[in-house]
Amino acid sequence: MPKTYLIRLALASAAASALVSAAYAQSGDPAATRIESFDAALIKTLQAGKAAGVQGRAKVIGPAVESTFDLPAMVRFAVGPSWTTMAPDDQAALQKAFSRFTIANYAKNFDNYNGQKLELDGDVQTRGVDKLVKTKLTGGGANVPLAYRMRDNGSGWKIIDVYYNGAISQLTTQRSDFASTLGNGGAKALVAKLDAQTDKLLK
Repeated sequence: MPKTYLIRLALASAAASALVSAAYAQSGDPAATRIESFDAALIKTLQAGKAAGVQGRAKVIGPAVESTFDLPAMVRFAVGPSWTTMAPDDQAALQKAFSRFTIANYAKNFDNYNGQKLELDGDVQTRGVDKLVKTKLTGGGANVPLAYRMRDNGSGWKIIDVYYNGAISQLTTQRSDFASTLGNGGAKALVAKLDAQTDKLLK
């Protein structure tokens, strides 16, 4: 199964929720509460639907992605060890391109509601300094486990990775996908690739 398909399916699963489990609110866990807020923004994006167009949906979901995901930490991991040798300007350009790409993926894929719901799947788990908020997408024939790895970066709990089917890491997959581009052309080549993919998603 193509890696890009798995990433798109994982992201689409996260967004295709119109009912947030009451277990989030009941838990009182700050990481779960953050996911609850993000799901509310996803619902608004779904409600905007095809009528808003992909760029209209990007305006809806963009602020939620930026406030819920630790995008700087995510792009550092996705790039790997070469991040520390990059010029500050290249790091800034990569972070901007990665953020746009992440938002564009949500805006592109979250355009249709078919009665699915996303519910908390068990208690929030502690993994060292991180927490894992497990969810499950059900309804419409779906039964997809999805998990958010979260970390408190000093400004609250934020998503640092998304796992599809409980095992496939979005960031690990992206790191593998980025490696050849970085090896052949460095930071500027990866910025160009991400920008091109984002522009295509937003058409």
